Amino acid sequence: MSELREKCGIVGIYGKNLPVSRLAFFSLFALQHRGQEASGITTSDGKKLYTHKGAGLVPQVYTEKNIEDLQGYIGIGHNRYSTSGGGALDHAQPILNNKISKDATFALAHNGNLPSVKKLEKFLASKKALQKNRMDSELITDAIDVYLNEGNSLAKSVEKAFPLITGAFSLVMMINDTLVAVRDTYGMRPLSLGRFGSGYVVASETCALQTIGATFIRDVKPGEMIIINKNGLKSRQLAPSNPKHDIFEYVYFARPDSVLSGKLIYEVRKNFGKILAEEFKLKVDAIVPVPDTATPVALGYSKATGIPIEMALVKNRYVHRTFIEPDQKSRRKSVALKLIPLPAVLKGKKIALIDDSIVRGNTCKKLVATLFKSGAKEVHLLISSPPIRFPDFYGMDTPNQNELIASNKTIEETRKFMGATSLNHLSLDGLLKSVGLPKNHLSTSCFTGIYPIDLRERKDEVNYDVPNK
Repeated sequence: MSELREKCGIVGIYGKNLPVSRLAFFSLFALQHRGQEASGITTSDGKKLYTHKGAGLVPQVYTEKNIEDLQGYIGIGHNRYSTSGGGALDHAQPILNNKISKDATFALAHNGNLPSVKKLEKFLASKKALQKNRMDSELITDAIDVYLNEGNSLAKSVEKAFPLITGAFSLVMMINDTLVAVRDTYGMRPLSLGRFGSGYVVASETCALQTIGATFIRDVKPGEMIIINKNGLKSRQLAPSNPKHDIFEYVYFARPDSVLSGKLIYEVRKNFGKILAEEFKLKVDAIVPVPDTATPVALGYSKATGIPIEMALVKNRYVHRTFIEPDQKSRRKSVALKLIPLPAVLKGKKIALIDDSIVRGNTCKKLVATLFKSGAKEVHLLISSPPIRFPDFYGMDTPNQNELIASNKTIEETRKFMGATSLNHLSLDGLLKSVGLPKNHLSTSCFTGIYPIDLRERKDEVNYDVPNK
């Protein structure tokens, strides 16, 4: 559902004689689904860094002149979804090592989240470089900048700072003549490497590479650092790979045309539907997917059961972000802004409503009520992931655990709250089988409460006394 958000999408481009800022723009356009609050690009011509940031969607942030002013043959870009209060530009990235952008010599963009920043803060304090009110991405920037100021190369600075960073991170960063990309030991957040002519591109998802016509080479390995400069591309393994990819990339975040760990997201989601059909055989007249994530799931379910699909919910594709804040009355009708039911299609029918997840449950409850009001006789909820019972600390915007409906209610209690005829979730085994990767290569913490990256001081925020039915 729209209650889930991912924090960011990132891109890094290196190439002499390439239109780097333009390629970065279209890459970020392809990664818009990963963040809609702010966007930024930093480029370098070998001597100076140029930066432009703005609030809103990618097409709102950049003009033709902005792109032309972003000169150079190296660039990094970032789309942000902010999970904290404050203006959209408060923590817009790329982050520069100088608040006066014209004097900046280093820039960084981060996808992910660090549950613990104690090591970074202790290190920066020891160097008398700890600033107040710095978020995790800024602390990473500050730590690398300390090593740069000591005369280390960018690659060496990243290598030295790497052990200080506790959490999920895919990073792209640059100085005037070098682009570096690095992924945490667990590969929690995705990062792909591609070729564009004589240059290179790294991006959160392969859909960004396809959009600009780059050729996919491979995923950046967990714990790997990629260094790109005039000497070409070099790889350095900073720590042994211990893959624990976030399962929600497959459930919700990634675009269906992206390939993660060799798996086409579209096919994985079709598999969700096929296994849902094996686990739950419903007697309904039609399958109605919540667009767009659930559409491949519905295709899989329909193929396995022979039950027809009805696109009885029409999505308003232009509802992303508006600078006109809704009042309370219109906010309560937010479902109607995004999804319009077709009463002529729904009237008198028993339907299976397929969605990817339930977080708080409020949005889904409104949708179920809307479908009944539009004439549906029965509304059976099929969810293509297990109940979300535990909070995320690695870059996904889930609320406090006590706001997660499945951490407080059984499935039957949740069904009653939703007002649905029935409610069924894809099993964890079914989910893992659908993805087709080894179980120990995936992080399922939101479902199981098993956190692969140490939460350190935030462990106390997790309550394991939750309903399991």
